[in-house]
Amino acid sequence: MHKRQFLTGSAALLAWYMAGSAQATSAAVDHKTKLVVADQSELIRHLLDASGERKTLPFQLELPNFAGGPAIFEAMRAGALDIAYVGDTPPIQARAAGVHLPIIATFSRELAQYRLLQQANAGVERLSDLRGKRVSYVEGSGRQVFLIEALNRAGLTLKDVQPVHLRVSELNDALRAKAVDVAVITEPHVSRLSKQIGARLVPDPQERQLLPSTSYLYARPEVLADPQKTQAIAQFLAAFVRAGNWSNANEAAWGEHYYRKFQRLDAQTTAAIQASLSPLIFETAAEAQPLHQRLIDTLYAAGSLPQRLDANDSFVTTFDSVVTTTRRQAPAKN
Repeated sequence: MHKRQFLTGSAALLAWYMAGSAQATSAAVDHKTKLVVADQSELIRHLLDASGERKTLPFQLELPNFAGGPAIFEAMRAGALDIAYVGDTPPIQARAAGVHLPIIATFSRELAQYRLLQQANAGVERLSDLRGKRVSYVEGSGRQVFLIEALNRAGLTLKDVQPVHLRVSELNDALRAKAVDVAVITEPHVSRLSKQIGARLVPDPQERQLLPSTSYLYARPEVLADPQKTQAIAQFLAAFVRAGNWSNANEAAWGEHYYRKFQRLDAQTTAAIQASLSPLIFETAAEAQPLHQRLIDTLYAAGSLPQRLDANDSFVTTFDSVVTTTRRQAPAKN
């Protein structure tokens, strides 16, 4: 399908969906309905399982796991997914590529999840020392805008470093093989690589305040035009928000389930990771738009977008009532 045909079809489907969304979200979901949601690091799967929320869903839920936004984007374009959990950059890059995948929900943490991790002998003692270094660059991932923002803080641009284009799944091995000096990494990989190869964080007292850790759930317009899928999405989002609230209120149980049993981390590392995290926050479209616009503007200023986009056009508001109602509910205590 040509790009113009795709955009025209997507716009028509989205308009139809917006017109009928009220009826769709009030309909009963058929138990035969299947919702396919892209997961990363199996976070959604384990939040739903640990909190007990998965068993409340009356439809079929599949949660294929992916490593990074670019792989998810290709699966979305192929029609293999209904909705997807992605970082802050993928919806922007999708729009830049002419593919509109509306954001249906936003969840964030006040502190950044990304960290700049360097080889033990890379010699980066401040952000300005990144000049000339080989730095991982994952285009279409949230790591992209985080790196640009870090360079901006040091008065640098992408032209001042040696970007090494990698997939998310290649980052750990790139550090182990010394193919890069610095990589944008998340936990638990930061802790693992620190122990395995002596990697260390790039010192910056304000690194965690560079950008909040923002993630989105975005959807294919065709899915949003399906009343049964739309109702399933509403129920899934409610369960996901409750699961997130549960993890905030039950840190010990969540740490034992996800970090100790699934990630196989020791108690000390688990405690350190959890101490570094701020609570999950669930946002409406209007609440999420200012940061989204900032991300767009950062990418545009860095030359990573062909044109400036309007953040308002990235979102739909249909599920905002699900978010606002559910996030107010008191979480269950273990």
